[in-house]
Amino acid sequence: MRFIKANKVVVILNGRYAGKKAVVGSKERGYGHAIVAGVERYPLKITKNMGKKRIAKRSKVKPFIKVINYNHMMPTRYGLELENLKSVLTVDSFKEPTQREEAKKAIKKLFEERYNSGKNKWFFSKLRF
Repeated sequence: MRFIKANKVVVILNGRYAGKKAVVGSKERGYGHAIVAGVERYPLKITKNMGKKRIAKRSKVKPFIKVINYNHMMPTRYGLELENLKSVLTVDSFKEPTQREEAKKAIKKLFEERYNSGKNKWFFSKLRF
């Protein structure tokens, strides 16, 4: 069984989120899987002549959370250290839809803070292929 460390950036290979980047949160079961948080909709390009309102609107990130088999993700050399990621992404966050929505909101906040700080630009750019 392969092993992918937590806080590692992966590219999803199969399914609805194929081609999207995600961060590995945790691995709490025996089989080869990981709970990941990824970017469903990437932020749009910003130019210097845009106003604050337009920049704020284009800087939004839509996240997803999912349990994915190791065979369906490709690890990259990048990492993304997020403080509260492990506490937000747990098996409990998948038990009820309301808990799932709360987890998504928390991850959205973390991702947008990281994007607006200007760090990890590669993670928030769309894959071109």
